[in-house]
Amino acid sequence: MQLSLRLKTVADSVTGGNRVADVGCDHAYIAIHLAENNIAPRVVAMDVNKGPLSKARENIEIRGLEDRIETRLSDGLARLNPGEADTVVIAGMGGALMVRILTEGESALKEVKELILQPQSEIFLVRRHLHTSGYRIESEKMVKEDDKYYIIIKALKDPVKESYDQELFYLYGKKLLESGGPLVEEYLLREERLKEQVEESLRDTDTAGSNKRLEEIRRDLALIHAALNYFNN
Repeated sequence: MQLSLRLKTVADSVTGGNRVADVGCDHAYIAIHLAENNIAPRVVAMDVNKGPLSKARENIEIRGLEDRIETRLSDGLARLNPGEADTVVIAGMGGALMVRILTEGESALKEVKELILQPQSEIFLVRRHLHTSGYRIESEKMVKEDDKYYIIIKALKDPVKESYDQELFYLYGKKLLESGGPLVEEYLLREERLKEQVEESLRDTDTAGSNKRLEEIRRDLALIHAALNYFNN
């Protein structure tokens, strides 16, 4: 089965040999990839929606992987028992929803060693939650697919509390800025262009709302410039 670049990057971030819980598994593509490539000895594939979960079961049965992949109807981590998984994968959700799932599933995460997360939005919320919850951000990867940028975060449980001393690291990812990859620079430059376009459109307006928005955009631009300077140094 051919995974998209985004999903393959998520799957390949899992530590080999770990038991995996895939939250919001959709059609179980990641779970199947992990099992077929012997990355995970066992996967619990969970989804809150019956339709996708039914399709997931069908895909698993077609490939004869019922002994390696178990499906469960579950809202987030509600039906994952403590000690069942070493890795939790959550991909393709908004950042706020992801934080809610991690917060509400705290008891199920007690013995989980790593999180592989691919938030679609509000990534800064996810990074902050990881630090306040005792995780260290081990790595971040960026991929581009269908003209969209996706970030995959790998976080490990760590008794030593990690935190970032600059807001730009939560917004744009310290690990990404340290990586120096051309795709990261391309992303930052695109963000700069988009903000500059909004700034230009607001310059000739003079209302309380537009002035407040203009201040926010200029603050955002300052953080992007700081990220670009850090990246280039």
